[in-house]
Amino acid sequence: MKGDYQELVDEISALLNAPATLENRDFGLVAFGAHDSDDDTAMDPVRTRSILTRRSTPAVRAWFEGFGITRATGPVRIPAAPEAGVFRDRVCLPVRHRGVVLGYVWLLDAHPAPTDGQLASAMDVAARIGALLADEERVGADLSREFGAVLVAGRGWQYDMAVAALREVLGAEADGLHTVVCVTPWAGETPSVRTVPSAAVLAAVTGAESPSLAALVRLRSPEALDPATTAAERLRAVAGPDATGGVAAARRGLAELAESWQEALSAARAAQAESRFGPVADWSAIGPYRLLAALPRTSYAAPDHAVRPLLAPLHAELARTAEVFLDRAGQASRTATELGIHRQTLYYRLARIQQLTGLDLNDGEDRLLLHMALKAARL
Repeated sequence: MKGDYQELVDEISALLNAPATLENRDFGLVAFGAHDSDDDTAMDPVRTRSILTRRSTPAVRAWFEGFGITRATGPVRIPAAPEAGVFRDRVCLPVRHRGVVLGYVWLLDAHPAPTDGQLASAMDVAARIGALLADEERVGADLSREFGAVLVAGRGWQYDMAVAALREVLGAEADGLHTVVCVTPWAGETPSVRTVPSAAVLAAVTGAESPSLAALVRLRSPEALDPATTAAERLRAVAGPDATGGVAAARRGLAELAESWQEALSAARAAQAESRFGPVADWSAIGPYRLLAALPRTSYAAPDHAVRPLLAPLHAELARTAEVFLDRAGQASRTATELGIHRQTLYYRLARIQQLTGLDLNDGEDRLLLHMALKAARL
């Protein structure tokens, strides 16, 4: 599909004798033509950013939309604005299909200016691009429906039927290597697949403990999860700064999609609980949260009665001391160094922790109970 877009963009470039770029209606880069001019003003900051980051900023988008490109049915000329990073006049060709704008072809306004006949021919090519974008969007919507059905089907025959339906619409790609990404919380509609070029399928999941977005991402190898991480980061940019992402282990085929979804959701929740995991967490790296986050919230919504006093706001420093002490396998010197306190102060705090909880920090099972309860409280 991408090759088809590239050929059509190159066709427009040849018709108008100017380098062209194609962006979707969200101003995400789809394809761009080669540019071999020695004119430095041709590669102004706006065009350079679009090509290098594959996206324009919200401010640039608002500025261009101010010229009426979302409503236009023909070419729109936009004057240069050096203060906005636009050093050259531009021509925008709206890409429409059945009256709906799906994207834009951008060209630097050439001298001499293209004739009306040339622009009409270019708009005919833009219409062919619109048909391709519409087909892609329609297929993406079908896949989104089928993928979402798998994630909320539960177990049993309904799950088997949902997987079979998804396998049918995916075709040969169903047997490929992939992973599942979760971004949560998610507010709003499912974005276009083109928002995340590396994602094969996107689906909103309202049956999760908080509204989430799922992405099924194709991979080249089990170790190379960069496409999934990139997809999660781009979706977080849409969801907002409070959203976190999770990436499941790589799997081949669709048989374990339910497990992949739970892993991705658990990793996203772990990222919310522990900032050290970063805004996007890999399931393989979240340690004890692999078990804790997979449990339903009702299983630990009420803290264990022994640990409950320690979780009171009054004892926040003691709770942190206990967690760091257990994270460091009970090594007093490492714990004191990380907390920035004297070892005797640490011993005093540990004695207070034992007094409050009634747990023996020399007992392995008591230490495990306390450690898991402290981690669960973060969730």
